[in-house]
This record gives sequence, C-alpha cells and structure tokens, in this order.
Amino acid sequence: MKLRELLHRYADHHVGDTHVAACMAFLDETERPFDREHQAGHFTGSAWLVSADGEKVLLTHHRKLNRWLQLGGHADRDSDLAGVALREAHEESGLSGLRVDPEIFDVDRHWIPERKNEPGHWHYDVRHVVHAGTDDAFVVSDESLELAWVSIRALADADDTDESLRRMARKWLTRR
Repeated sequence: MKLRELLHRYADHHVGDTHVAACMAFLDETERPFDREHQAGHFTGSAWLVSADGEKVLLTHHRKLNRWLQLGGHADRDSDLAGVALREAHEESGLSGLRVDPEIFDVDRHWIPERKNEPGHWHYDVRHVVHAGTDDAFVVSDESLELAWVSIRALADADDTDESLRRMARKWLTRR
C-alpha cells in the first residue's frame, strides 16, 4: 500500500493529529520527500520494537542526538517506510527473526538541530510496530551509545519520558 493511503487510514483513526497533517502536506508538496539530501526535511522510518511478550520496547541511546529514542533511520529514497523500520531495527539491534506490522503505528514531525556540515531540518517520522522473536539478545551498533529493553508501562507512566515515547507507550498499552 502506498504511503499516502496508509497516512489517510492512520488519519481516519487519529482525527486532529497535527503530526499526520504535517506529514501528508509534506508528501503532497515535496518533489523528493524520501531523499535525505532534501535540505528542508525528509521522511524517516522508525521501529517501535517490542519484545515477544509485548511488555518491553528496545530503545537506543542515540549517538548523534544523545537521547533515548526508538530505533529508526533515513528512508534513503525508499517509500516503503515499514520496510525501512524493519531494516533499521535489524541493523541497529542485530536481532533476527523480526516482523513488522504494515499499518502505521505513530507519526511525528520533529526538528533535527544543525550539526557539523548538516543544516537543521525536519524529520517526518513514520513509525511501525516491529515484533522481536524469542531471542532478545541485541548487539549495539555504531549508531548507538547503548541499547536497552525498557518497560512500556514505565515509559507511559514516567513524567520525564520524552513526549513522543510516552505517546507511543500509551498507544501500545491501549491496543493490548
């Protein structure tokens, strides 16, 4: 299914979500929305990588941003963002046997600050649930300072949790 259709399906269930409205507008107005060389912004694909029992999510202490986040990365001209999320989850965790839900789980538009030779820009992040198999022994990639399985309930309840992570944790808990 094309991203436009997936975003419309997501929007039907999340009426008034400003992030999805921004993503749809960007998709409609931008010639190369999946190309990271598009300086104003580009699409990214992220993985809400849940443990086999559905109680934990694998987070990365992101090396460049120095924040705890979900796994994910640039689309690199690939419009299949579920595939991007799956690829990034595998590359960043070393986990095999992962499977991705094709429907969008969450969307977020966030600013990435300028660093070194890269100007500040927007990420239009489309998130998919990725399910881990029974082996949850990860390998930390060069993109991370650290990885950790974190209780989804704890993320949902913590006041100091990043708003985006808390939103996804709460969505996950209401789905179950």
